[in-house]
This record gives sequence, C-alpha cells and structure tokens, in this order.
Amino acid sequence: MLAKVAIDLALDRLFTYEVPQELEKKLAVGQLLSVPFGSRVVRGFVMELETGDQESEAGNYKLKKIISIVDEVPFFSERLLDIVRRIAQWTVSPVESVLKAAVPAAVLKPGAHEKTQLYVDPADGKAGAAKKGDGLDVLTRRQAWVYENLVRLGGGWMHQLCAELGTTATIFRELERKGCAKIEERQRFRAPLARRQVVPSKALALNPGQVEALEKILKAEKPVLLHGITGSGKTEIYLQAIARKLEEGRGAIVMVPEIALTPQTVQRFASRFGDKVAVLHSALSDGERYDEWHRIRSGKALVVVGPRSAVFAPVKDLGIIIVDEEHEGSYKQEDTPRYNARDVAVLRGKIEGALVVLGSATPSLESYRNAQTGKYSCVTLTERAGGGTLPAVRLVDMDDGGETGIYSQELLAAIAKRLDRGEQTILFLNRRGYSRSLTCESCGGTVDCDSCDTPYTYHRADNCLRCHLCGGWRELPRRCPHCGSDRLSYRGIGTQRAEIALQKCFRRARILRMDADSTRGKNSHDDILGAFRRHEADILLGTQMIAKGLDFPNVTLVGVLNADQSLNMPDFRAAERTFQLLAQVSGRAGRSRLPGEVVIQTRNASNPAIKAACACDYVGFAAGELADRREAGLPPWTHLSVIRFKSRDRELAERWARFYSEMLAKAPGKMRVSDAMPSAIEKQEGYFRYQVVITSELISPVVSAYRQAAAQCPPPKAVKMAIDIDAHNIV
Repeated sequence: MLAKVAIDLALDRLFTYEVPQELEKKLAVGQLLSVPFGSRVVRGFVMELETGDQESEAGNYKLKKIISIVDEVPFFSERLLDIVRRIAQWTVSPVESVLKAAVPAAVLKPGAHEKTQLYVDPADGKAGAAKKGDGLDVLTRRQAWVYENLVRLGGGWMHQLCAELGTTATIFRELERKGCAKIEERQRFRAPLARRQVVPSKALALNPGQVEALEKILKAEKPVLLHGITGSGKTEIYLQAIARKLEEGRGAIVMVPEIALTPQTVQRFASRFGDKVAVLHSALSDGERYDEWHRIRSGKALVVVGPRSAVFAPVKDLGIIIVDEEHEGSYKQEDTPRYNARDVAVLRGKIEGALVVLGSATPSLESYRNAQTGKYSCVTLTERAGGGTLPAVRLVDMDDGGETGIYSQELLAAIAKRLDRGEQTILFLNRRGYSRSLTCESCGGTVDCDSCDTPYTYHRADNCLRCHLCGGWRELPRRCPHCGSDRLSYRGIGTQRAEIALQKCFRRARILRMDADSTRGKNSHDDILGAFRRHEADILLGTQMIAKGLDFPNVTLVGVLNADQSLNMPDFRAAERTFQLLAQVSGRAGRSRLPGEVVIQTRNASNPAIKAACACDYVGFAAGELADRREAGLPPWTHLSVIRFKSRDRELAERWARFYSEMLAKAPGKMRVSDAMPSAIEKQEGYFRYQVVITSELISPVVSAYRQAAAQCPPPKAVKMAIDIDAHNIV
C-alpha cells in the first residue's frame, strides 16, 4: 500500500510513502502522520491511499516508510478533503496551506494535548452521612468535616475543593487511604463558555413573515439569501432552522464576520442549545481551541459558532450552514489561501447536502445578483420583529458653514436628550487612534512611516505615532522632518480624540470605547459589550466592530461622525461599503418599542450611497450600482483578480509586474489585463508593491494562464508574487 501525503511545508505537491505492513489496516485518508523528509521528521495528512508498484512510483529512489500515525481518528472526511482540493485549485494555493487554514494551529501544534486534573469523589458506599461503624470513626475531626462537605458537594476538582473548603490535598489523600474518597485524573475541558452566565431560553413566537421565511428555508434545494431589514428577526429564524436539523440528528455551523459579534451570538445559541454549542475563534486560548475542536470532531458539540475559519469545522452529518452578515469583507482571507468563506460555505453545502442560508440587511451585490438570476433562492423580511419600526434618519451637512468640530449641534442635543431619559447612544467612527496624521503647517508635509507609504496616526493613550499597516511606531518629533519647522498640528479625528471631546461635552456621561486598541485582551469584546448591555455605560463609541449584528434594546440613538470616510477609498466597492456600513450601524437604533433616531454627519450630502442609506433603500441603491458596474465591466458581472508583486527594490517589482501584464495579455481566453500599476499604498512594511488587474467572465482561463506563466517564468526570490482570485480589496 502507498500513501500520498501533503507534508507540513508549502511545496504544492504530494509525496508518496510506503505504508508499513503493521499500519495498513489502521491507515485512513485524512489522518495526521509522522513521516521522514530528508534528514528531518515532519508531519503531514494522508490525501490518497492506493496499491501500486513501488518502483514505478519511486523511480530511481527507494520509497521511505511512514513512521507513525499521530492520531487514528481522521482530521478530514473525504468530503472535506474534496473541498480542500477545490479551494487550492481555484485560489491557486498550495494544498498544504488550505489544510493548515482548515485546522486551528493549536490543534496541530506539536505537544498539544487534552488537559487532565485530579478529581475527588466520595468512595463507593460512603455517600451517606458520616457516622460511627462505617469506618469513618477513624477520621480526625477535620477529616470528617471535609468528608461531609465532599459528600454534600458530590465530588469535584481537587484544586477547587481545596480553595472552597480551605483545606489541602493531603487531607484528600488521607481520605483516599482510609477508603473514604477516590482520586483519579480526568480530562477537563477548557470551555470558553464557562465564564458566562447562560440562561436557558425557548423558541419565540414568529410573525407571519418569519414563519413563511423559515418554511421556505427548510424546503430550499439551493442556497437561500435571507434579505431582512435590521431588527427583522433573522437570528430567531436561524435558531429555529437549526433546531429542526438537530431534531434530525444533524449539525450546524453559524458564521459571524467579527469576533465582536461572537459573544452575543454564542450567548443566544448557547441559551437555546446548551452544551451542544462550541465556539471557534482566534481570541480563545490554545487550550480552549484544542478542546472545542475535539468536541466538534467527536460529535459532542453539534452547533459551531465562529468567524470565517469555522466553515471548516469537522461537524458530523452537517445539516445547515448560516452565514450571518454575508456581505462582510472579513469573510475573505487576505493571506494565502485567499478564499472567501461565504463561497466555501456554498460549496460545502452542495457537497455535504446541507442547507445554506446567507443572511444580511444589505446583501453583497454578488449574492443579490445570484438571487436575481435564480442561482440562489431569495427570502425577504420587510418588517421588524416585535412591532418595532426603522429609526428616523437625519442628515447633517458639515460643509454648510454652521458646524465646526467633531460633533454637530444636532447630534449633541440628541445625545443630551438620551442622557436625560436614561436611554443609550451608539457613536460610530471608523478610525482608531487620536488623530489621522501629524502635519506641518509650514510645508504641508506629514510625518510618514519609514516602512510604509502612509502617514503615522497619533495615539494619545501612549503618546506616540503608530502605523496601522505595519504596526511600527516612533516618538513624537519636535520638528518637521521635511523643512525643520516646529509648527506641527494634528489633522483628522480618531476614536480616542472623539472620546476625549465627548467627555468634555458630557462630564457625567459614562462612555465606553471599542476599537482595536481597547479590545486587545482575551475577553475584552465580551466585557465591553456586556457592560454596555447591563447599562453600566450611557454611550458606546467605536469602529466598525460595533456597526453590525448587535442588539441593545435601550439604544435609541445612533450617531455617525464621518459618513464619508469609506467613500474616499480608491476602490470600485467604496460606494457599496459606505451604504452597507451606514445602513447597518443605523439599524442598531430603535430595536425595541422605544423609537430610534439616527444622525449622520457628512460633507458629501448629495452622494447617492449616503442618500440611499438614509432612505433605507437597498433595492434602489443596488439597481443603480449594478447598472454602473455592468457598464464598467466590473463584478458581479465579471470576476476580478489581482496579481500582486512586491520587492524591496521598486524597479524590480515594477519590471516583473510589467512583464506579467504583457505576457498574460497574449494568453488565450476572454480576459482584460491591465497595465502594471503601483498599488494604492505603494510601499508597505518595507516592500514596494505593484499589481496587475484582470477581469474575466470565467475564472478558469485566469487560473490556467497564471499557472502556466508562473511555471515557465517564475520571478526571482527578491520578488514575491501572489494572485488573488475574486479579489475583495484592490488597494
């Protein structure tokens, strides 16, 4: 028997090994192995098993033998391996990189293992009250007291019992020696849900629109786009659809775009499905990820909640996949393998015979177009659940001459009104830090990052300049690095500056800030949102992590401080992203019977995306944007791919980008190939970046032409090249 193995190195090929006779009956596709590779021992996954001629497989070399099976339970089913191969093919990625993306690093880490601790039980036959004649008369008074409490508690982890009873392990050892207790090592799951108070809940009554949507989803034979306005009760539909699948003995995956949404989503699903729920995301400890993944693989957990990598969770007999906020760009992996988890969910649903539900109040134009053409079913919810109404939206033109500073008078008055009424406010500003740049008033120059083609952002919390691209920092300069002037000033606003200004306006207000700087701790997302939910704060100020999916009944005001920020990005999706952000964040207001209000501050009040978001007119916005995209030959009418070249030598990166542009322009297939051009951010982390953009009706000719070009004319090591198929970000 021969095994083809993908080893733990991104070499984009399989290696054939001989299977020792003693392992033949144990070996299975998808298992993790230990194999020799050169002078080293590495690990790899079994991709194929076959019987064959060793000599023909090895050529002039003798095949090496597999050393051992690391885990006899396969990490991948045949179906999951099929998905892995397809992702590798369409993203032009080494299959090894897809395998690594599909399993948490904590699970594959050498030496990773389950956690065991000592557990103490009352000995068999000694579960009653301590009394003479049961052999308990030999106990000291202290031992008898500990034993009585052990019986009362019914046993427990030794370290917890010691802390709770104020005793030591020695006493429990004495109880064991005298036949009154039993001590053994047991596996202890490192459960991320253990720190939360989960109150069980029952299914809510659905309104007629929700009932119709649920029945259509359960009967669907293709992916379903659930297009429901904010607050329309999409989550309750997800819960009840999953409950139906659990009744059939099948599992579920629920994907959310942001870690910030995970605590609230997990809370709702755990309250309904208890310990059947597992959570997978990067904020967990290695031990928690290890245990949660193995709970899923063993079938103990049937409902998985997490961001994009959760799409690979080894759920047994998968029945449904939910992609909540399906329009979100965070579902697209920006590093190799550059997959879109939404597309992988659709593929996995097809291969595994599972329902796929793509939910959003502002669907991506790709999904909306798929619904128009019949590739997806479409279910629409036009009313808020529980009788709520959409909030009233006011647009404040900050360029009309009457407004200065960060907050308009209208927004300040609206916040004051909520504070007087004991209601809560959410303020949205999609830029962290204190100030966007440090600018010289004499020459107009900015203090820029040496490694990136971008200005530093000032962070007042640690009084330094930080680069949000490479993470680098420097102390504040006293003089302009360009002209030597000391006339330096801060331009633009970030969440830190907005928070300080807000506190000056409302000195008694309790304010929470939520951005990448304030959520670095393990449970910080959960802690901030939990405090706001408990009304321990009046105002929540944050970046896009607060813009979607959150449900706070007492929030009646949402303020958008700078609606134009995402419009200024040099990307054809800028208008779509602006509309989605504004519509989503507006939907956080008025989600109970209290009426909601939204105040949007802008310097571009006539922009169609902003006007459509204020009117909550998704259909009108989509019609106009789709017409513009069709005329320009852009997605979703075509596929857009980007080949990126980066090098520390600008001329080298540009030369290879130009060479590939000219070569691919001559390749067969209907493709439109751009000239070589610098990226919008030309320099990042010390590398100069150039790109070639390709639009095509089909992906296959692009993949074929790129593979052939890369095989025939690979760039030198000084140039790093990568292709992003169906690129979500072209800056």
